[in-house]
Amino acid sequence: MKVGIDTFGCDNGRSGLGAYLMSLVPALPLDSGIQFELFGSEIDRYTYNGDKSFNFTSVNIPDSLALERLWHAFKVNSFGKKRNYDAILYPAGSRILPVNFKIKGVAVINDIVSNLFEKTDDSWYRKHIRKGLSKVDCIIAASEYIRKDLEESGISCPNIQVIHNGIDHSLFYPGSSIVTTGNSAVDIKPFAIKKPYLIYASRIVDDRKKHVELIRAFTMFKEKTHLPHRLVLAGSEGEYGSIVHKEAGASSASSDIFITGYFPHDHFPELYHNADACIFPSVTEGVGLSVMESMACGLPVACSSSGALREIAGDNALYFNSDNIEEFAAAIERVVTDSELRTRLSDGGIACVKKFSWQQTAEKTVALLKTICEK
Repeated sequence: MKVGIDTFGCDNGRSGLGAYLMSLVPALPLDSGIQFELFGSEIDRYTYNGDKSFNFTSVNIPDSLALERLWHAFKVNSFGKKRNYDAILYPAGSRILPVNFKIKGVAVINDIVSNLFEKTDDSWYRKHIRKGLSKVDCIIAASEYIRKDLEESGISCPNIQVIHNGIDHSLFYPGSSIVTTGNSAVDIKPFAIKKPYLIYASRIVDDRKKHVELIRAFTMFKEKTHLPHRLVLAGSEGEYGSIVHKEAGASSASSDIFITGYFPHDHFPELYHNADACIFPSVTEGVGLSVMESMACGLPVACSSSGALREIAGDNALYFNSDNIEEFAAAIERVVTDSELRTRLSDGGIACVKKFSWQQTAEKTVALLKTICEK
């Protein structure tokens, strides 16, 4: 049994989709009865394999999302037949997918598809992805929230299975092993981040991530409490980044707002271990991986009440309305100053996320692929 893993659309490992694939592939067992082979751009030959020895086949396509979508529309099936695949796993199923499947396909959805459809003017993309997701053999939804969103978006695939993302517990665990410069700064090359600070780890890509609202709530928190905390925004930037930078520059707390840009995923434990809290206002989360990782590190979490975050965190986070700046600022103050709450959230979060692991995610994915291939 041979399964191809499509690495196109995963941003060379520099996005949530890329982080998913970088975590899943190393957790796939070598003795599962499935021969896995990755395929994609040559630049990704060593991006996702980890310490595994899965083959990688390079596909010669210019670095263009539009051309990659055309290749999937017209050539991925013939490519898969030549490679003797019994099935293909599409980790970026919400971005790149064929509309016809001559080889069995499994699409992974880590996004809230209705939001993607709503914010794009590309009618071809909406029609293409909707048709592909309705015809694929199986969809892996990363949360129950995503599964419901797919159904409400008119995706008619009869086989949607929920398999949650995992956590790398060898990276994300309670405690701190970071070397600090003196007692007040965290030295994470090329950054030296002054403590105490609050962390929001998310790409700065659109207004639904609520970076602007966070800056306004943080400013209100600072003006009221005069506490020394800084705000660290860690994540790569899209066009929306200029708006966030402008908002930060206009804040009375601008000197305490630190925007890092792209931050390597394997350095996030150091950020979490030394932070006072994770503040996560995004209203478009189908997964909430940063919330899960923060909780695994024992970091108290205050987050939006929208999306899949309640499903993931349960009673182990402090929830707020991201559009209500007064409520938002009050939540920041409480998660920073209420020691009893901090202890409860930290202890509860650590216990909650023990049920999530990439080994478990990989095992469930392998079992599903076998079922699909054997049909």
